[in-house]
Amino acid sequence: MPIAPGTHVVYTVRPGDTLYAIANQFGSSVPAIEQSNMLYPPFTAPGLIYPGQKLVIPLPGMSQHSTVIYQVTEGDTLYSIGQQYSVGVDMLAALNNMEQPDILQVARLLYIPAFVYAVEQGDSLYRISRRFGLPLGELIRANRNRYGTSDVIYPGYLLIVPLPSSENIVVTGPLPGTHIAPGQIMTGNARAFEAAVLYQIRDATGGLVTREKPFMTDAGAPAFGSFSVPLSFDRQPAAQTGTILVYTRSARDGSIQDLVEVNVMF
Repeated sequence: MPIAPGTHVVYTVRPGDTLYAIANQFGSSVPAIEQSNMLYPPFTAPGLIYPGQKLVIPLPGMSQHSTVIYQVTEGDTLYSIGQQYSVGVDMLAALNNMEQPDILQVARLLYIPAFVYAVEQGDSLYRISRRFGLPLGELIRANRNRYGTSDVIYPGYLLIVPLPSSENIVVTGPLPGTHIAPGQIMTGNARAFEAAVLYQIRDATGGLVTREKPFMTDAGAPAFGSFSVPLSFDRQPAAQTGTILVYTRSARDGSIQDLVEVNVMF
């Protein structure tokens, strides 16, 4: 599955910008930006961009992780950015170590809990959303003000895909749609009472691969603690696909809260 490794900046075009100037600013290249954003016929004349358009800029580097960085533009608020990328304001502020989330400086770079997917031949937005267990509307919203937000997308186009999250939990790895095995590390962040979080794994038949297991983050609520947990299997999966469920339970009645589901393969 072509998850695009490396760091990618979401940049909003300003009056007077050119692709050459943008590429030079970020150490990228004009051909890489054109390919990543479908900036070629029949969608647009070569090099044609317009103010307010959002571009995904691939940065040079060898990182194997797929990281999304958003550059703040005029009129942005933490709420509007969170709405576009399906992440809560509190979580977005915590992930970026913001002590004053109401103050958002233009040109600041913000980490966004998302990854980048490189479109393959035969892909559609609907198929991609199903593959990653993401509502189609969220995928479209995350790529708003870009070419390719209709169902016409071409190989090489880079799509921003929000990570699975709830108000208080985000799972940063494994990425949706990837293979998992016993011992693989699950990572993320959670705001949980006494830092206590739970997970289980089910296969596509509904069978328990891993019964409910507790783990701890490195900080309890009201902070968002990080976690790094080796996954364990209690039995072999009965199907090739399944779901990791990460959540907390209510101290009052034991009901599941803040459920996050990650589609995976075995």
